[in-house]
Amino acid sequence: MSLPHAILTALLEKPSSGLELTRRFDRSIGYFWSATHQQIYRDLGRLERDGLIRALPAATATRGQKKQYEVLPEGRAELSRWTAAGQDPKPMRDALLLRLRAAAVVGTAGIEEDLRRHLALHGRQLAEYEEIERRDFPPGSDAVEDRLRHLVLRAGIDLETFWTRWLARALDELAAPRPDGRPARADEDHGRAGEDHDRAGEA
Repeated sequence: MSLPHAILTALLEKPSSGLELTRRFDRSIGYFWSATHQQIYRDLGRLERDGLIRALPAATATRGQKKQYEVLPEGRAELSRWTAAGQDPKPMRDALLLRLRAAAVVGTAGIEEDLRRHLALHGRQLAEYEEIERRDFPPGSDAVEDRLRHLVLRAGIDLETFWTRWLARALDELAAPRPDGRPARADEDHGRAGEDHDRAGEA
């Protein structure tokens, strides 16, 4: 996904000023496609120069009034083209998973605390998504537009549910005793751990 297409989507939903767009990104689109205020204003300018959006004429000439933008037919056509185009899923890159793989070699000192921190963060995000679902998608919201927006939110809920469950499992695994009775997280024998896991862990 590209930021210009996210902006076109938001403006087709509701013509907005740059400031209103940044606030909407903070509250909704930014949950799955984040952007800084500077990036949004930069791409608004590009979309306007490319003839995909335009600034609406102001009803009254007021100094300091924010420009409202709307999507032109060319912008709608570009968004339709992009929406219909095929796109492959991107390979996963997650530093936490890589750090756990490294911990199997060098030891687990410090990793448990960060796993707990991640669990708390994902738990808070899950609670926020579930509150949005209760507020914005009550039973009976059957319009196709509502169902598609709800699907996007459900993706976030399902992803955060996965991470909270996976992180809880990872913490359980760290706390589980080794065959010699010691906690797994107490194993700081770096050299031996690396030799033991080299053959079994190569992928």
